[in-house]
Amino acid sequence: MAQSIATAGGLADTFPKLLLRHAAERPDRVAIREKEYGIWLSYDWRRVREEVEALACGLAAAGFRRGDRLIIVGDNRPHLYWAIAATQALGGIPVPVYQDSVAAEMQYVVEHAEARFAIAEDQEQVDKLTEIKQHVAGLDLVVFHDSRGLRNYTQPWLTSYEAVQKKGREFARSNPGFFEAEIGKGVGADIAIMLYTSGTTGRPKGVMLTYDNLRIQAENAAKLEGLTADDEILAYLPMAWVGDNIFSYGQSYVLGFAVNCPESAATVMTDLREIGPTYFFAPPRIFENILTSVMIRMEDAGAAKRAMFKYFMGVARRVGTRLIDGKPVSLLDRLLYGIGNVLVYGPLKNTLGFSRVRLAYTAGEAIGPEIFDFYRSLGINIKQLYGSTEAAVFVTIQPNGEVRPESVGKPVPQMEVKVAENGEVMFRGPGVFKEYYKNPQATAEAKTADGWVHTGDAGFFDPDGHLHIIDRAKDVGRLNDGTMFPPKYLENKLKFFPHISEVVAFGDGRDFTACFVNIDLQAVGNWAERHDIHYSSYQELAARPEVYALIKDEIEQVNRDLAADERLAGAQIRRFLVLHKALEADDGELTRTRKVRRGFIGDRYGILVNALYDGSSRCTIDTEVTFEDGRKGTLRGDIAIADAQVYPAAPALKKAS
Repeated sequence: MAQSIATAGGLADTFPKLLLRHAAERPDRVAIREKEYGIWLSYDWRRVREEVEALACGLAAAGFRRGDRLIIVGDNRPHLYWAIAATQALGGIPVPVYQDSVAAEMQYVVEHAEARFAIAEDQEQVDKLTEIKQHVAGLDLVVFHDSRGLRNYTQPWLTSYEAVQKKGREFARSNPGFFEAEIGKGVGADIAIMLYTSGTTGRPKGVMLTYDNLRIQAENAAKLEGLTADDEILAYLPMAWVGDNIFSYGQSYVLGFAVNCPESAATVMTDLREIGPTYFFAPPRIFENILTSVMIRMEDAGAAKRAMFKYFMGVARRVGTRLIDGKPVSLLDRLLYGIGNVLVYGPLKNTLGFSRVRLAYTAGEAIGPEIFDFYRSLGINIKQLYGSTEAAVFVTIQPNGEVRPESVGKPVPQMEVKVAENGEVMFRGPGVFKEYYKNPQATAEAKTADGWVHTGDAGFFDPDGHLHIIDRAKDVGRLNDGTMFPPKYLENKLKFFPHISEVVAFGDGRDFTACFVNIDLQAVGNWAERHDIHYSSYQELAARPEVYALIKDEIEQVNRDLAADERLAGAQIRRFLVLHKALEADDGELTRTRKVRRGFIGDRYGILVNALYDGSSRCTIDTEVTFEDGRKGTLRGDIAIADAQVYPAAPALKKAS
């Protein structure tokens, strides 16, 4: 069985079958690496197959059966990716969970998925599962990998990864051919994984994706972009997110390229520089944070270095994006760009770990045009894509030579995309999920009988066939004067500024637009230090009048942009406040994918919302907060409310109206 699956003629329609193929065709090629204690450890495809077989057989010996669900929780680690493959090899369904979930959030997934097995990275995750075990009787076995701190944990339902693999090797010797035979039973239409949505508006839903969903989407996108087995990626985003499942698992198994797992979340930037991946994904916030750190370092540099950086970045902005798009550039500009590459762009990319990146994606939120163009001007082929869990990621991708900051590109191969009469974007294609687990009503609401999926996003196609996303369709409202109010669009325009971390805009059914602002502590802290402004905490810095003046200036820059937009001139932000605390997922204000839970925030901070609209200049609020150790506390804030200048609509727009 192993030989027939592994050969080129075999139908490798599941990831375990692809694993057998790679182990046969490229056994000595590096499949995955991890950094441990400062040293990179490599595992080739032969070793990965051995590790997955030992784990799969160990789980089978422990009673794991076809159709069982297995919870996977922890940071990006080879043994957790192997747990996905081992579960799939047995015909089971892996269910990755966000590693920063609190126990109550994780309990919902464990209970809803009816999972009997779990594999946890370390003591932190075991402690959560131990708490959950008291309420969920069906959780039969918890396996841990890192034994530090677990010496005195003697629960009979708790065992080590090493012990499971040891039993698995014994089981394999007693049952030769079992592993290959179980893999051979799988087909492309089987459920490959269950991924839970972020739960922005309610309980998370279990999205059931088949091997065909994931494999075909991975293959089509790889062909479109020219990805090969020689590419490498850094796996640092949550394993519970569909993007990581495609980029770090699906496409790796389809193509055979190497995946690199950083030592920890704190060392990602260092590990990125050491590995130098060719393929990279990051949400806009990470690209923004990287740029913020670059600009902070340049502010601290000497005058000559700052002047050189400013001059050559001017050249890059004028020339770089044209070069990467293959457009004509004068000989002089090519020469200047080449000098800039030696003196500025090359060293900067090397410092950031982007020297070898030939394809980078960003998605999830709109990215600022200035930020987008900054990276492309350096010669980094960064593109926006549009996708969802229900699409197995890819709906649209920006084609080479047609990369535009304001669009999310064109439909990927085999994917149909349309804009319904009400302005909602819909898609249909091979990536469309099978169903929501145990939720036929939600499935019927999301997916039509002929396979079209409702995205909930409002958008339009431009004359060149590029898709533009405006906002969540349900969030687009109207001010009382009829002006369109797209909150996410307004929030993203403000988040383009490095000093602003999060924004929540209000205005639907009201006379004007107002917003809450979270400052970026690193960027504003550095700014405060350079301006000799003293503070002892986030709350104190956020309340400083100088910070209010800084944020006011940036809001007014956005207002000037909005004044030139016929549709949104009336949606300029008139009042704002800087929140006394950062919005946190642990406090229920953000999802685990860092999306704003708008309704929850509106209710929780209702007194502040009212103060924005009743003319108040200050408002006091007591807010419950969750500390890192899980304890609860109360934070009192005496918050200033400020006005921002609004600007007349552009004269041409007035005439048009």
